[in-house]
Amino acid sequence: MGMAKRILLYAMGVFYVLAGCNHFADTDFYRPLMPLYLPAHTELIYVSGVAEILLGIAVLVPRLRPAAAWGIIALLIAVFPANIHAAVNEVSVAGLDPIWSWVRLPFQGVFIAWAYWYT
Repeated sequence: MGMAKRILLYAMGVFYVLAGCNHFADTDFYRPLMPLYLPAHTELIYVSGVAEILLGIAVLVPRLRPAAAWGIIALLIAVFPANIHAAVNEVSVAGLDPIWSWVRLPFQGVFIAWAYWYT
């Protein structure tokens, strides 16, 4: 594995671990993203946080890397409806202009491609 790919791998792992930890540290940040049709918002926020932490760690373990990368892809696809909900309903997250919810959507594709690189 080349140096750039290795650096981006560690960056991705750290990114998901920190993002997962944030689900517990600042649950209210994620609450507005939750579509009303989903039950147990707090629990789902915690579950996705645990998934991000575990996948962020697992992607750094060579034997687990391909499965973890596929797990990250699955997680990103699973939370995409919440991102669409935020954009369509002009949800303001962390006091930001709702336009940022639209800006955020294409980055899901970038994150999926980034994880796919390690499958």
